[in-house]
Amino acid sequence: MATEGLDAEIEKQLEPADKTELEGASSVPAPLLHKKKHKKISRQSSRENVVTTSFFQSPRSWKNSRRSRNGYGRGLPKKGGAGGKGVWGAPGSELLEAYEDVNDPNYDSENLSNGDIELKMVVPQVSDEEIRKKVGPIILEYFENGDTHEAAVSVEDCIPYNRRDLFVQFLIEIAMDHKPSHREMTSVLISDLFGHVIVESDITKAFENLLANVNDLILDIPDAPTVIGNFIARAIADDCIPPKFLITMKEKSENEVFVETLARADTLLSMKHGLVRLHNVWGVGGALRPVKYLTRQMSLLLQEYISSRDIEEASRCLRALEVPHFHHELVYEAVVMALEANNIDKEEALCRLLKAFDAAVLLTTDQMERGFFRVFDDLSDISMDVPLAYIILDRFVDRCYKEGFLTENVTKKLPPRGRKRYVSEGDQHFIKSNRLF
Repeated sequence: MATEGLDAEIEKQLEPADKTELEGASSVPAPLLHKKKHKKISRQSSRENVVTTSFFQSPRSWKNSRRSRNGYGRGLPKKGGAGGKGVWGAPGSELLEAYEDVNDPNYDSENLSNGDIELKMVVPQVSDEEIRKKVGPIILEYFENGDTHEAAVSVEDCIPYNRRDLFVQFLIEIAMDHKPSHREMTSVLISDLFGHVIVESDITKAFENLLANVNDLILDIPDAPTVIGNFIARAIADDCIPPKFLITMKEKSENEVFVETLARADTLLSMKHGLVRLHNVWGVGGALRPVKYLTRQMSLLLQEYISSRDIEEASRCLRALEVPHFHHELVYEAVVMALEANNIDKEEALCRLLKAFDAAVLLTTDQMERGFFRVFDDLSDISMDVPLAYIILDRFVDRCYKEGFLTENVTKKLPPRGRKRYVSEGDQHFIKSNRLF
């Protein structure tokens, strides 16, 4: 409707000019007349001129319009916005894209239309050396904190399911180089992990590998047959492997060491109440042992040292007791032994032993002072059996202080010798009366 009104208005504006040209058509030559008529027809019938005229008379806001000036377009972008340089494509075209690049990080095989895709579980191939490197930190950390749950989580995260037998094997090999208390912790860990982290086949295969390599293990660990036999017996007692494991392995016996290991496990299991006793197959370690037992062991340690003067062996025995909080008892026993001996040679030997323990940090300053203070407190009772206890103690403390491992705090609290005793009370009165003359 708006277009028809616009055409009518244009015709009114052009009507007088057309009439003038028609009236003067007779005086104009034929070619010019024909040209004029052609222009007239062009003006009246050409839609391009009409649109162009209407464009210049349109509002100013049309200047930057994207609408086509020839009157045929709708003002939309070319090719729906998918044409031109640097254009990503028409909106939504990425949803209809049929081609998928396999190398694309966002490639999803589930979107493929074909149904011949088969998914398989891929298990990474890990070498034995890599597993050994992963097992070492896990076991050492477990020996420090004793948390089996944390060890189980670490094993599940780091060790593939099909290589758990190597974990058990390396676990036992590491425990063989440690103390009996650590071997006890290893047996507890195997029992706690059994059923949900490791299975019977893993433990069985681990023991088979250990028995096959027992000749190599015995080079570094002389008591390897005994230790492995203890582990096998303890695993059977904890119901981790069946008792028929021994019968099966006896049929595969290869050498004397192999047979010795199985015989050790069979002997432990054949004892009366053997399954119950195997819970203490590694002994009672550390602070679980009674005080009298620890005191007796320290006294024997000192007596053996006085006989052999072997400081390294004494250090090894002290570490094997695994009671660093009770080392003040060793200092107490050493000082009492020096008082009872009343021998310069033994005093020097005991002083060298305490100095070596202090240098090796087997005896801390607190444990050293506590041991001497205990002697100071009991000195009145000790002097009843050793009359010269005050004199010997003063000499021994002075020797230790000069060696540099005894603090001034000990020397300051050294008890005095006390008053000197005479032969009899009457002699004292006689001496005093003689002094008057």
